[in-house]
Amino acid sequence: MRQIEGLILEGVLRDGDRLPAERELASRIDVSRPILRNALKALEAKGLLVTRHGGGTHVANIVGEVFAAPVRELIASHPEATADYLEYRREIEAVAAEMAARRATEADNALLGDIIARMEHAHATADFEAEVEIDVEFHNAVGECAHNFVLLHTLRSCYRLLADGVFYSRARIYDLPGARESLLAQHKAIFLAIRDGDPAAGRKAAIDHIAYVQMASTEAERTGEWERISQLRLRQRSGVEGKRQTSKTGRSVAADTQTG
Repeated sequence: MRQIEGLILEGVLRDGDRLPAERELASRIDVSRPILRNALKALEAKGLLVTRHGGGTHVANIVGEVFAAPVRELIASHPEATADYLEYRREIEAVAAEMAARRATEADNALLGDIIARMEHAHATADFEAEVEIDVEFHNAVGECAHNFVLLHTLRSCYRLLADGVFYSRARIYDLPGARESLLAQHKAIFLAIRDGDPAAGRKAAIDHIAYVQMASTEAERTGEWERISQLRLRQRSGVEGKRQTSKTGRSVAADTQTG
């Protein structure tokens, strides 16, 4: 039980991950299958694992919600909350990158390098959906490389809000001119600082990244508002012009009738 709990706590096993087959898992942790079954049942009773009929045993959805649903809806309806969210992310991600630069192992750097390579591929192929997914995956991985349990699970809760689109539209940010290139460069800067073991550079790269996201989210919001107003203006003027044309046509018909 403690071995499996440790894997969950350390982020090796994450929400939704399926555990290996019973025989393989028993071999990995060097216990008999009956003992393993008892441990899995106990972990399921504690709410750490769930068994899906015909789908094996999975890690439960253990990352708690930071806010209850009513508060999430309240936040989503008040754009000023985005500023607080990004301010929080700026500070916590700076700490995560700094700690990761001090503590990342070779395996951690290999993991981050693989994520960056996939991020570059998604960028090169203009795969937006993959880019935004890998974005969150990268920041989660940085939290893992910091090797601090509390920081890791706090970040995961934070990124769940991001993935759910509670605070701002990442789609709008990626649509801004040059945004995709800037975000890729920023993620690479964080990675390089961690790989090179430079805590100060890691902190700065993380702060610079969130500062850009803050600026871009504000710009995207303004652009979206401009587009909304432009569409309303176009619709209004198109409607007025249509009425004018109808009016002209009506007068023309009336004139023809009189002439006839």
